[in-house]
Amino acid sequence: MTEVKNGDTVRIHYTGRLTDGTVFDSSEGRDPLEFTVGAGHVIGGMDAGLPGMVAGDKKTLEIACDDAYGPSNPDARQAIPREGIPDDIPLEPGTQLQMQTPEGQVLPVTVVEADEATVTLDANHPLAGKDLIFDIELVSIN
Repeated sequence: MTEVKNGDTVRIHYTGRLTDGTVFDSSEGRDPLEFTVGAGHVIGGMDAGLPGMVAGDKKTLEIACDDAYGPSNPDARQAIPREGIPDDIPLEPGTQLQMQTPEGQVLPVTVVEADEATVTLDANHPLAGKDLIFDIELVSIN
């Protein structure tokens, strides 16, 4: 049987969980995720966990935050004056917004807190600083 190696295009079904069991993503009810192993299309811990698998194999990968979305960077949080945000923009904690950098790049941010004077935004990936668990099934190797 053919084993996965770097450079292979694979298709997997997966369920991603936090260490407390909360599911944050799944391919259930969707087509399998397709990507090239080792090309950086998925988090590092996923790339590292696939080589050696054969089609039909199932595996649970426990991925430390450093091999997933990295540690949470406190410098990626910023309090800005509330007056700089239009009134029609929702500012409840957990709301995801998009900002634009001075260079024109779109940057996703999450509202962490808001009061009368300031809104604190976090540009970290929502899964930064979290260890992740993936239950995967290798559907095919191309």
